[in-house]
Amino acid sequence: MTSGIVIAVIGALAFAAAAVLQALGAEQVSQRAAIREERRRSAAAHPSLKSTALTMLTVPFLVGFVFDIIGFIATIASARLIPLFLSQTIISARLVATALLAMVVLKVGLTMRDWIAGTVVVASLILLAVSAGREGVDHTAWMRWAVLVAGPALILLGLIVMRRLKTHIATVTGLIAGAVFGVMAVASRILDGLDPLDLTVLFTDPALYALLLSGIGGFYLFTVALQTGSVNGAAAALVVGQTVLPGAVGIAFLGDVTRAGWGPAAIVAFVAAVGGGVVLASSGAVTAVETADATNAPRGYGHPPRELGRPH
Repeated sequence: MTSGIVIAVIGALAFAAAAVLQALGAEQVSQRAAIREERRRSAAAHPSLKSTALTMLTVPFLVGFVFDIIGFIATIASARLIPLFLSQTIISARLVATALLAMVVLKVGLTMRDWIAGTVVVASLILLAVSAGREGVDHTAWMRWAVLVAGPALILLGLIVMRRLKTHIATVTGLIAGAVFGVMAVASRILDGLDPLDLTVLFTDPALYALLLSGIGGFYLFTVALQTGSVNGAAAALVVGQTVLPGAVGIAFLGDVTRAGWGPAAIVAFVAAVGGGVVLASSGAVTAVETADATNAPRGYGHPPRELGRPH
């Protein structure tokens, strides 16, 4: 249990560091005179492929990419070691670390509400960790195919939503992106061939391909969500989708449990952690980080972009 919690915390910190470093790299590029002039000449103020490439080649962005990989691996590992309602909630709590790092690195101030929300998240995670029991170890073969179907189906739904929906695009797409990441977590739990390592079993397991497709698809959909509407709404919806779906699946189908008599406390802690994460998603620090990433990625997703704020 302890090792799983530590790994999940490492994953959350890694994702936060990646987001802030990549935002820093994006900000460095956007401040260059040539890029600013290029954006002024663009009627739509879209980043070019050149500015996107320059962003990706900055040292902060490249280091951030390494942290992304660490976070991805930690997500998979923690999902196999502790209940999903705990591992995914810890991973989503990256917003706490994101806000703190943005305050230091990007010089973005935090409000009293941000500090309160962050404190609620941390306290709730501690209570949730104390309440959590063993992770489930039993699952049926149909779930391997279920995640392989569910991941692409949700990605397709997200693509349809972002092209058809007229309002609340970012929030709905962010929610779907979170659900896709939830599928990735479930696939991580049921993946065979890792312990002990058996490459034949691993590469013939549908859960492996569900994990890969969901990881890539979730990242793509969340990037779209950031570019098509409210950054706050997208980040908040991601927290909900990433925690509620896998948590429910873990309890209903995988055998995740709380400690005897701690069920009510776990429910309160889970709701408080998710709620605190949703509030923290509207933090100016989180907004600055996510907006910097979104405004330096190439557009052209088939829906007109909305006006986004600029990082401070």
